Amino acid sequence: MARRAATGPVLGRALLILEAFGPRHTVLSLTDLARRAGLPLSTVHRLAGELVTWGALERDAAGRYSVGLRLWEVGSLAPRGLGLRERALPYLEDLSQVTHENVQLAVREGAEVVFVERIAGSRAVPVHTRVGGRFALSATGVGLVLLAHAPRDLQEEVIGSSIERFTPYTVTDPKALRRMLADVRTNGFSVSDRQVTEDALSVGAPIHDPHGRVVAALSLVVRYGTVSPHALSPLVRSSARAISRSLDTAGSDSTKHAPQDRLR
Repeated sequence: MARRAATGPVLGRALLILEAFGPRHTVLSLTDLARRAGLPLSTVHRLAGELVTWGALERDAAGRYSVGLRLWEVGSLAPRGLGLRERALPYLEDLSQVTHENVQLAVREGAEVVFVERIAGSRAVPVHTRVGGRFALSATGVGLVLLAHAPRDLQEEVIGSSIERFTPYTVTDPKALRRMLADVRTNGFSVSDRQVTEDALSVGAPIHDPHGRVVAALSLVVRYGTVSPHALSPLVRSSARAISRSLDTAGSDSTKHAPQDRLR
């Protein structure tokens, strides 16, 4: 739910309205929108009308609101997402065709993973991720890669925080998590063994920019027990290296415009 703030700059209140939407709240009435944004009904009515006029929101015949296409058009121009996705997509598709499993591409935003692309494999194990969705760094294959190569202070912040337990196999012990991150840096790939769902295993690998910095991570998600993670790691690492070479050759915009602290 959006942060509570009944007053403040107009832009801040408009952002609270947009932030009220989520994966489980894609269509909202005016009353629900005001409640989730923590703003007065009259304020939300006025600002929502302006957002509809601009195209950031859409309003259906029943008066309910949803995120507008124009907002998606603007969001799709984000350099880290668009440039990286365009360079990586051919290799993601190749990996998906070879394995028929779920392939995911993600970047780090603060202490969270943001999924840039996901290709669902035929008859593959269901996953909880979606393009544009966020997830904890410490549980997923891509998250473990990005956390292992994040600045040390951010690593300590995540390790020292209250880590959400998604399954009985989710690693929450700080010492165990530190060992996992060290293994990722040493071995060049991560293994998330039933940490998010009890039927899935994920193997991830880092993607580097032309300066050698880890800017993204790639993962393959398979049904637990069907294949050894060590059998998957060469495929995942090979695809990640191919994407890294593509960024090196093309000088991807995703690395030119990203802030320094997000690239390490």
